[in-house]
This record gives sequence, C-alpha cells and structure tokens, in this order.
Amino acid sequence: MRPTEDTVSSAEFSRLLHGGPFHLALRAAVTARGLPLHRIQHRLAARGIKVGVTSLSYWQQGARRPRHPESLRAVSALEEILELPQGALVRLLLTSEQAPGPARPAARPYRALFSVGETVERLLEALELPPDGGLHSVGHHERVRIGPAGEMRSRTSQQIVRAHRDGVDRYLAVHHGDPGCDVSGMRVTAYENCRTGRVRRHPQAGVVVAELLFDARLRRGETYVFGYGIEDGTGARSSEYVRGFSYAGGQYMLQVRFDEAALPVRCRRFARSGPEAARTGVTDLTPSGRHRAVHLVEQSVRRGILGISWDWD
Repeated sequence: MRPTEDTVSSAEFSRLLHGGPFHLALRAAVTARGLPLHRIQHRLAARGIKVGVTSLSYWQQGARRPRHPESLRAVSALEEILELPQGALVRLLLTSEQAPGPARPAARPYRALFSVGETVERLLEALELPPDGGLHSVGHHERVRIGPAGEMRSRTSQQIVRAHRDGVDRYLAVHHGDPGCDVSGMRVTAYENCRTGRVRRHPQAGVVVAELLFDARLRRGETYVFGYGIEDGTGARSSEYVRGFSYAGGQYMLQVRFDEAALPVRCRRFARSGPEAARTGVTDLTPSGRHRAVHLVEQSVRRGILGISWDWD
C-alpha cells in the first residue's frame, strides 16, 4: 500500500477485504492505490464500462450499493484496477446483501408521501442517487405564486439543511405539476449557494427531479443554506399545494400568494399522513387584503404531508 495519512494498516486492510463491509473495503483500496476517482472512472471507461464519479463516491461512502448489471461489471473491473484478489469486492457485495444495513435516521420513502412516489424513486435509481439524500431540514421557507388563471406560476425555496453523513454535496428537488402540466416547459433555477446539476422529467407523471449541487462537501453535522426556484405555469387551475416530509423536526413556512384576477373564496391549512389519507388539523386561513396571501408555520414538522388548499368560486 502507498502510505497516506488516510491509509489503514495492512492488518486492517486485510480484515476489510475479508470481512467488509463492502464500502469500507472499497474506500481503503482506493486510498491504498492513490487513484483519484476521475482516473478510476477513465480506466473503467477504457474497458467500456460507464460509471460516474458521483456513483463511485456514493459506493465508497455506503450511501448507495452497486446493483445494476453495468455497476456489477464495474465492481469486477475495480478489483483489477485496484490490484485486488479476483472476486474480493464482489464477494463482499453479495455477502452484505444478506446482512442488515447500518442504522439510519427514521425516514419515510417517497412512495409513502406522494402518489407519484414510485416514479420519483425510479428516477433516483436511474441517476444512481441514494434514496436517503443524507440531509435533514433545519428550516425551510417556501413561497408559491398562483397566476391569473389560477395556475401555479412558480415556487421558490430557501432552505437550511444539516448533513447526517459525511460527503453530502447535493440536494434533490422534486416538483409535481398539476393535471395537464407540461414538464418540458418547467424551469429550475439555482439562486443561492448552489448550482443546477442533472434534471430529469417524467411527462406522464408530471414530475421534474433536479440536482442542486452545493459549493462544498458537507461533513456529518454541518449545516448549509441554499435557495432555488421552479417556474411552472403549465398546468390546469390549481387547488392545493403540499410538501412531504421524510424526516421529523425542523421549521417549515409556506406562503401562497394569489393573483388579483384569481382570488379564492376559502383557504385551509391541513395535514395528512399519506397521499390517500384523510386530512387532519384542518384550519381556515384568511388571505391578507393587500398582499392576497395566506401562510402556515410549523415549528417542528412531523413525518408526513403539510399543505394549503383553496376553493374557487
């Protein structure tokens, strides 16, 4: 092994190769060879295997596991690139499939929060992004603007997040348009301390999934502030806006502002435990006269759904 400050001892390296876990063995092997991930990616590409640097990073963090046939081919090739015994990493990967995973903060999957949750999870899998993004929300201020035809024109978010694992460098923004929306006409804009990465659209489900890339890679426990917006205006008349929360805790503020040409006759705050569950905590909201807006504030959110609905005349 090449000596670096992060290199484990020969005995520990041998133990990891024989007993795992897979991600620690991979990380130790990468460190031992002293190869940057982009060079490993190039060597894989020379063998006709396409794997992104982000995926390699997630594999050695334990945030995502190689599962697709192309990813499994990459693991076999990594054994040769990293000068490991044949089958060393593949064996650890197959063995750990049978073992319970590490404890993580209690979270709800997308499918438990949204009717299009399974679509979102498939888009994540295609992007090779971990279902657990590694972030908790500490504070989230969200503003929704309703246009003159009652359509959702835009939403903007400013968020404070905290990492619950090392190496997190992005946030996943999910937008679900109203019936009749055109995802090709939606635009994602990074405003503060982030930039837009990959954007994927699902026309049938009316879903846009976008990476917001941070300016820094976070350590566990670190916080980060960023802002972004989504321009929509492509769907039918809107009647509610909801936000799903995978994790409990953190403050949330939602404000919905209406155009003077489309004012609702009644607005309500509500909560739901899931997409098909009955509404609870229903409370009437009175729009402010001059600003034509209603809002809700939740000091410590629970896992589930919060939203504001409105009725048109």
